[in-house]
Amino acid sequence: MLEWLNLIVYGDVTLANLMLSMLVFIAALIVSKMLTIQLRRSLMDRISKEHLDTMLRVISYGIIIMAIIWIMPTVGFEPSGLLVAGGIVGLAIGFASQSIIGNLISGIFLMGERPVKIGDMILISDNLGFVEDIELISTKIRTLDGNFVRIPNETVFTSNITNYTSNPVRRFEYTVGINYADDADLAMQVIRGIIDEHPLAMVNPAPQVFVDSLSDSSVDIIVRIWSPSTEWWGVRMEMLWKIKQAIEEAGIEIPFPQRVVWYGADQRKEEPPEESDPYTQNNLEE
Repeated sequence: MLEWLNLIVYGDVTLANLMLSMLVFIAALIVSKMLTIQLRRSLMDRISKEHLDTMLRVISYGIIIMAIIWIMPTVGFEPSGLLVAGGIVGLAIGFASQSIIGNLISGIFLMGERPVKIGDMILISDNLGFVEDIELISTKIRTLDGNFVRIPNETVFTSNITNYTSNPVRRFEYTVGINYADDADLAMQVIRGIIDEHPLAMVNPAPQVFVDSLSDSSVDIIVRIWSPSTEWWGVRMEMLWKIKQAIEEAGIEIPFPQRVVWYGADQRKEEPPEESDPYTQNNLEE
C-alpha cells in the first residue's frame, strides 16, 4: 500500500527521502521560531532591541543551516567536500578571530547569567559608571564624568564586578571627630536626631552611631546610614552637611589636627664668674 513511497524521483532518491527532508526542514523552522520567541521574551529587558534582533536572527539561521546540512545526503547531495572546505576556512578564521569568538561566547554567557543589566552602576577593571548597553561583543559603560568606555565581554565575564545598584539599599559611613572637652553623648544624640528626621534614612537596617577611637586630636564617632541605592549619593552628601551644622549649633567643635610640643629645660650649664687675682686686686686698691 505504501509502495508509492519507494518511487524513485531521481538517482537513488525516493519520494520517501524527499518527504522526510521536507518534514525535517519544517520541524527546523518550527523549532527556530519557538526558540527565538522564548529568547525574545527572556532577553528583551536585558539588551537593546537592535542587538537582540541580530542575535535571534543568527540563532534562527544557524538552526536552519544545520537542518539543511543534515538533509543534504538524504536528497542526494554529499556535503563531505563542502564540510572539509568549510572546516579549513573555519579553522583559519578561528585562529584569526580568537578574541572575537571569546567575546561573543562571553556575551552569550553574560546575557544568561545577568550579573549586570542596563542602568546598573558597576565597578569593573577600575571603571566606575552606569551600564549603557550590553552587546554580543562588548559592554558599554558611561562613567561618572560622562565618558563612554567600551569593555570586551571576555574582560567583563572574567573580571570581578562590583554592582552598586543590584541591592535595593546601600550603606554609607562618616567619621566625625569632636574635641576631647566636648560631650560625646550629646554629639551622638544630635547625630541620631538628624538621621531620624531624614525621610530617606532607612530604619531597617538600623543606623549606627558610636565612638570608634580616640585619636591624637579628637574623639572619633562613626556614623553608618542605609538609604535606597537610587538615592544613595544625594542622601550621603546632604546628611554630611546637616550633621556638621547640627553639631556646631549644639556648641560642639570639630577640631583640626594639632600637636602639643613640650620643650625640655635648658641643659646648658652657667659658667661660674671668673675669680680675680688677689695680687692684681690689691694693686688696684692701692
